[in-house]
Amino acid sequence: MSAALFEPYTLRSLTVPNRVWMAPMCQYSAEVFGPNAGVAGDWHLAHYGSRATGGAGLILVEATAVAPEGRISPADLGLWNDTQTEGLRRIASFVKAQGAVPGIQIAHAGRKAATQRPWLGRGPAPAEERWQPVAPSAVPFDEHHPVPTELTEDGIREVVGQFADAARRALAAGFEVVEVHGAHGYLIGEFLSPHSNRRTDAYGGSFENRTRLALEVVDAVRAVWPEELPVFFRISATDWLEEAGWTADETVRFAALLREHGVDLLDVSTGGNGGPARIPVGPGYQVPFAARVKAETGLPVAAVGLITESAQAEKILANGEADAVLLGRELLRDASWPRRAARELGAAVSAPPQYAWAI
Repeated sequence: MSAALFEPYTLRSLTVPNRVWMAPMCQYSAEVFGPNAGVAGDWHLAHYGSRATGGAGLILVEATAVAPEGRISPADLGLWNDTQTEGLRRIASFVKAQGAVPGIQIAHAGRKAATQRPWLGRGPAPAEERWQPVAPSAVPFDEHHPVPTELTEDGIREVVGQFADAARRALAAGFEVVEVHGAHGYLIGEFLSPHSNRRTDAYGGSFENRTRLALEVVDAVRAVWPEELPVFFRISATDWLEEAGWTADETVRFAALLREHGVDLLDVSTGGNGGPARIPVGPGYQVPFAARVKAETGLPVAAVGLITESAQAEKILANGEADAVLLGRELLRDASWPRRAARELGAAVSAPPQYAWAI
C-alpha cells in the first residue's frame, strides 16, 4: 500500500522524506542568566533528537527569540548571539543525521513577552527576570500582562534587522527550513490584527499597513536565506473574534502576498491574540482554514490542530486539504507516532538501525 502521509515532499531544492512534521512547541527550558542564556541544552537535544529518530520528516524547533526582549519567557531559546548558534548546531546536525530535515521557527513575542513559565502559573515572570515588553500599540494582552511600550518606526526597523540576523545564524547552525512566526498573538501577529494594532502611521489601520511589518520581515529573511531553501510563515488564520480581529478572508488575501514575497509554505493555525474568542475546538478544527488557503491561492500549506490519528492525517492529505500535517501534542505523547502511523497505514518509514528490532 502507498500512503500520502509517507510520500516525500519537495520545496525548492529541499526534499522532506515524508509529510509528518513536528510543530514548533516551546520547552521553556533554556538557562536564564549568564553567558549561556537562551542556549539550547541537553534537554533540547534529547527532545528534538527523539522525534527525529521517531520518524518525523521535518523537525521545527520551537519559537526561538530574535532578541532578548523577544522571548516569551526568560527560559526561551534565543538566536541573537553566536553561543546560541553553536548550541543549536548540534541539534540540527543530529536531526539531519537521522534522515529528517532540521527547521527552526524564529519569533518575537511582542506584548506577550516576559511571562512566567506556563507550569509555574500565568502572568509576568519574577521581577528579577522581567523586562518591558514592546508591541504595535500600548494595549496589554489581558489583565495578567503589563501595558507594553509602543514601538517607534526606528524600533520596527530594528526588529526587521533582528529577524534577518537570526535567519543568518539559523543557516550557520545548519537548519534547512526557517519559519517566521506570525501567529498566536506574538509581535508580527499583533501588527496584523486590528484587535491589537491601533496605530495611525504606516504600520496601522488599513490591511496594507497592518501587513507591512510581516512582509518587511519576510523580505529581510528571504534576502539572507539561500534561494534553494524554503521559508515558511506561521499564521493564525483567524483571531476568532466577532469584531475588530484578523479574519480568514484577510488570511487568504495575505497568503497570496506571502507567495509573491517568496514564502514557500503557510503553517496555518488560529487564535492566540486575546479578546473574547469563542473557539470550536475539536478534531482537525483548524484544517478548513489551511484547505481554503490552498484552494484559493495555490500556496502550499501545513495543517495543525488536534490531528491525532493516522487515518485522520492520511485523509487530510488524500483529500488535498493540506500538503503536510504538523503534529504538536501528539508527538509529545508519542515520539514514535510516525512509525506507528506507517505500520497502521501499511507504509514504510525509516528508523535508526538500533531500533530495527521494533519495526
